[in-house]
Amino acid sequence: MSLDLNMKMDEIRQLSDEEISALVHEAREHLMRLRFQQVTGELRDTSQFRKTKRLIARLLTVLRERELEAERQASSQQGGREA
Repeated sequence: MSLDLNMKMDEIRQLSDEEISALVHEAREHLMRLRFQQVTGELRDTSQFRKTKRLIARLLTVLRERELEAERQASSQQGGREA
């Protein structure tokens, strides 16, 4: 899957955890390349910083939602009792 800075939450939620993790890694690498371009004076579109950071936040949010849901289901299967 290629990095699309304009991905919507619905599109992200359709991806597997592995695909999302790969996109997070790819987006972080893209952000690093943007920083290098800015330092060398090659960067023309500075809005890519904001778009990339927001995409990373959306991806991590979906991963966290899934993590919390898994914890919630695990606790409900245990009868809601804490050890």
